Amino acid sequence: MADEEQSTAAAPVEAPTADDALGYEHARDALLEVVRQLENGGTSLEESLALWERGEQLAKVCQRWLDGARARLDAALAAEEDAPPQG
Repeated sequence: MADEEQSTAAAPVEAPTADDALGYEHARDALLEVVRQLENGGTSLEESLALWERGEQLAKVCQRWLDGARARLDAALAAEEDAPPQG
């Protein structure tokens, strides 16, 4: 039982969030808006921290989309290389 607890503790899994349902473009646009707000200033420290945390979440969503796209491209290229020559 102690071994089971160690194995689950060693690999934390993030719970899905509402952001996970966002498409890449929507998450990117929301991230750009967060950056714009932070660059403009005029927010309290607490608001700035909340914006930064939101930006981090959105950046992770964008990165997952980009990683998925890269994996699909790599798989397509690998399948193309493995395909027998036609002709």
